[in-house]
Amino acid sequence: MKRRMVVALCLTTVVAAAIAAVTFGATKTHTASSITVWLQVDAQSGWPKSVATANKTFEKQNPGVKVNVQYQQWNTHLQKFDATLAGGNTPDVIEMGNSEMTKYMAAGAFADLTSDKSKFPNSSTWLEGLQDSTTYDGKLMGVPYYAGSRIVIYNTDMFTEAGITAPPTSLAQFAADGKKLAAANSSDSTFSPFYVAGKDWYSALAFVYDYGGQIAKQQGDQWVGTLNTPRAIAGLTAFKNMFLALSKASKSTDEAHPFPTVPFSQGHAASFVGPGWQFGYALDPKAGNPKLKGHMGAFPMPSHIPGRYMPGFLGGSDLAIPASSQNQDLAQQWIADFTSNASMAGIVKAGNLPNTSSLLGLVKGTPGTALAESAKETWFVPTAKNWANVESSNVLRTMLTNILTGKQTVQQAATATSGQITKILNSSD
Repeated sequence: MKRRMVVALCLTTVVAAAIAAVTFGATKTHTASSITVWLQVDAQSGWPKSVATANKTFEKQNPGVKVNVQYQQWNTHLQKFDATLAGGNTPDVIEMGNSEMTKYMAAGAFADLTSDKSKFPNSSTWLEGLQDSTTYDGKLMGVPYYAGSRIVIYNTDMFTEAGITAPPTSLAQFAADGKKLAAANSSDSTFSPFYVAGKDWYSALAFVYDYGGQIAKQQGDQWVGTLNTPRAIAGLTAFKNMFLALSKASKSTDEAHPFPTVPFSQGHAASFVGPGWQFGYALDPKAGNPKLKGHMGAFPMPSHIPGRYMPGFLGGSDLAIPASSQNQDLAQQWIADFTSNASMAGIVKAGNLPNTSSLLGLVKGTPGTALAESAKETWFVPTAKNWANVESSNVLRTMLTNILTGKQTVQQAATATSGQITKILNSSD
């Protein structure tokens, strides 16, 4: 199949400079006084000790060189990174969602790490799905950071008080349990038996894949949006019904406003769906309630097919070195320190899957067992060069709001969104 190499203009303009920077960055740059690292706020709130451990190790290895960690927001980091690419002032290390990598790898925005792979811990046992997301045209352009699927986190006391003795094993049973929870907490008008944000497309599209649908498929060298197919429609309808029956979350805000741990920790939700690290976040004094310790459990989201799990989004992050970084050797050292076994242990403790199969033994207990089980049934976004543009355009979030508010029927919203996805994935702009 003929590969389409045209990319967004803001990335194309940086390719020549990026290639020159790769050559420059290959030299030892130990005169630097600092390196700049962009991480998402998840690390700041979820595993700050792992960040601190890596920084301490790195600065001991490189006297006089400080690590300037700048925490980014998921909804703005791509726009900010594009601006640094155009301005030639990129960070030395950047965290990217694994679904965001392809566009930038195709543009030559990241340094080629192929010959340096062995410098990174556990590189021979990286999780295949994550390593695939860091590889383009046979070249390694990033380092796997962590993986994660989604689980249901619940208040065990509330479930017991509602007469629920075991986690549900089907979507229908979960809905029935939700009615029991609602009845037991009827005095709270804001109570959600199952809290899920209206715009949480990661959770909503799990229903699509559970019913056999998908977001898009490749036909020749073109991509076609497929959310308007019968199976996808069935999944979106199931999500709509579940949301309207069990969630009091806003229909027009995403999963970060507020974080589901907020209503959960305040007793306004009996359960919520989210990445495994949010289990620990629910116990954090600032975003949760430490008193919930010992009163929480977790289970994989059940499928509409009894006895099976609903596919969870195979999320995760990678670490990349922008090709225009003038400190590429130091950037590699920091990434190696941050993905060491010591740092990875803290990242796993926070509720994530490690970047390597050699450390999966660390995933245990609660919520580890549920997380490991949920990872057996997963789905991932289309591996299309322009997929990041679909995410940043918010067409999926808009579709969900239109469905839940009744502005459009499921069929109307899915059809319109499928057309938009087709256009974006095949765009040369």
